[in-house]
Amino acid sequence: RAEPKEEQLSIDLIGKNEVYGDTRHEVNVYVKVFTNSPFLVCMDLALSQEKIIDPKYLWIGPDGRDLEGQRYTNVTETGKLMVMGFRESMSGVYTCTLSHKIVETTTQEETEIVEAYKFMVYAYREADHAYQVFVRFTTMDCKLKTNGLFFETLNKILNSTIAHLTCHITESSYKCHSIRTPKHGLQHELFVSFQVDPFAPGWEEACRKFPYDCEDVTNRRAQQAAERIGKFFHQLRYILEHEAEAVPTIQYVENSFSVTPIDSCRPGFGKNHHTHQNCASCCVVCGPGTYSPNNEVTCWTCARPRVRMYGAKSC
Repeated sequence: RAEPKEEQLSIDLIGKNEVYGDTRHEVNVYVKVFTNSPFLVCMDLALSQEKIIDPKYLWIGPDGRDLEGQRYTNVTETGKLMVMGFRESMSGVYTCTLSHKIVETTTQEETEIVEAYKFMVYAYREADHAYQVFVRFTTMDCKLKTNGLFFETLNKILNSTIAHLTCHITESSYKCHSIRTPKHGLQHELFVSFQVDPFAPGWEEACRKFPYDCEDVTNRRAQQAAERIGKFFHQLRYILEHEAEAVPTIQYVENSFSVTPIDSCRPGFGKNHHTHQNCASCCVVCGPGTYSPNNEVTCWTCARPRVRMYGAKSC
């Protein structure tokens, strides 16, 4: 009977934007950069349901300073801590010491209890999304010059289709292969691949209106661009089948369009499914002794781990 009650209780407490401590282990907390952390509560869930006599709270930040009265923190009278405008450098261990009394009802004897709670708080960003696209076309021959001209024209059309979203086509390439099929004999096909990237010239300008949620904005634009390109190939099939006056030498292969999302992280951030299981899709700040110099998803270990800060872009 107690289990459903506890489950319901934790759901209610999550709704209040609070994270409770645990004397047995550190509690991992992930805070999106530029936002405020949830309230870190200087007690565990069970203790929060009891009456506490003369509680005193001491919060210490990752740099060893008392957090009471700091301009970037909000410490309530009931021992809850909120860190405001969270940045990479604010990541680390936040420790709270709770002291309170137990009074024996018959003798009025007082005993002081001291408990420590640790919260490992990490800054994170949303991953940046690009999209890998594959598509195929039939051609009369692999040696035709028109294959290259067609590929260049296709790139221009696709770029103009998504330019208003400050997205562009990158990593574009094609190869021609000869394919023997049981029903149609030897056929020639162009295997085209490219990426839809949300960082076309001018993307920073689009982000200035939303400095704190730039990933959300660029990811939305990249998704819209990928959808527009999908619509383009759907319409292209119709045009080639129904509206072309002559049969084109290059034809779209039905249902060959496929799109796959590719994640990347900003420098100083990376993904680690083992260390950060509760935030596996997030780009979490690189920890001390690690760094990420580029937009890949890996935090590399420094050869000589002198780096003590979070979010390093170099050693």
